[in-house]
Amino acid sequence: MIISRRGTLSTGMALAAAYVSRASAQSRPIRIGVLTDMTGPYSANNGPGNVLGAQLAIEEFARIEPGLRVELLHADFQNKPDVAMTVARQWLDRDELDLILDVPLSSAAQAVGELVRQRDKAAIFVGPADSSLTGHNCSPNHLHWAYDTWSLAASTGRALVAAGGDTWFFILADYAFGHALANDTAGFVEQAGGRVLGRAATPFPGTADFSSFLLRAQSSRAKMIGLANGGADTVNCIKLAAEFGITQRGQQLAGLLLQIPDVQAVGLEAAQGLVLSEAFYWDLNDGTRAFASRFAPRLSNRKPSMLQAGCYSATMHYLKAAASVGVDRAKASGRAVIDRMKESPAEDIAYDRCTVRRDGRVIHPMYLFQVKSPAESREPWDCYKLLRAVSPEQAFRPIDQGGCTL
Repeated sequence: MIISRRGTLSTGMALAAAYVSRASAQSRPIRIGVLTDMTGPYSANNGPGNVLGAQLAIEEFARIEPGLRVELLHADFQNKPDVAMTVARQWLDRDELDLILDVPLSSAAQAVGELVRQRDKAAIFVGPADSSLTGHNCSPNHLHWAYDTWSLAASTGRALVAAGGDTWFFILADYAFGHALANDTAGFVEQAGGRVLGRAATPFPGTADFSSFLLRAQSSRAKMIGLANGGADTVNCIKLAAEFGITQRGQQLAGLLLQIPDVQAVGLEAAQGLVLSEAFYWDLNDGTRAFASRFAPRLSNRKPSMLQAGCYSATMHYLKAAASVGVDRAKASGRAVIDRMKESPAEDIAYDRCTVRRDGRVIHPMYLFQVKSPAESREPWDCYKLLRAVSPEQAFRPIDQGGCTL
């Protein structure tokens, strides 16, 4: 059933109504908070869909373990690290929150990761991409789900260099994520004998016009223009590049973090032919189609992104671990739940089977896709053709190369 909770955050952001499983045998609920971008440039890939992904997991787990009572909160942190920390502290101090989920901004995720370590609570990062979260910023109190900059660079960058894209110019969001994604991809380009001809860092948030950055990329004559940004920024770059006729003149765009809501926003006419990597696609197999059939009717018939499916997958595995260690232990120690999550693979219909490594990196296959042309698409959201699956060992950075002390 759904129950309401009173009270608002001092920042003025209302918490979502708490979602509770039907049985209420336990005295204290497990509380999960989705800290996300509800209205900004990342909201289509994260936002309400990430909240829904977690809610679907809670509903499904209630049928498996009806005695475990769970409350779900959410807040929009406006892509501001200081707001993220204000919300996180209030959740932990006032609301007895046990798990913080998502946080699609790398700098905010780093700060939240340190906070949950200090308080012995848990965090599962789904939206941020910075691979240092399981490298020198790793912690026994958090995990990193879905993807990271290393996996995107390894899957997409390698494929494009092998196909002849050996000179690159990067347009990157000027914060930790953008720099990490550009640096990781540049590393693969240079290892393969390619060259990076230039970079342009765009202020984030706040860049509305990417014209000057695209013109710099065009004048570099690089074969590949790597877009190390995400969400609405990537969409705007691709649309503007189409208006300028950049790809018609021989340069190719590489959306290094491009997801299916972005492709829908761009349209197949402008996006066709783009190569990209994702951890999830709604039409990949029977399991992903089953998850999408539950998700879409509750979000305006939109198919889930890899991050929205990731929030479902992460929440399912967390709840299994919390039930295993017991509610009192789970509420007393986030590390105890994270340790239990590392003891067995995560299995669900969206992500199939994942391994939770000691450094907190959740590994699984990544999939290399190419965007279909309008003529190839059979129905709405039929956007991708699969080029190849990349094994977990190839897709994610080896555990001994990240610098994690765990």
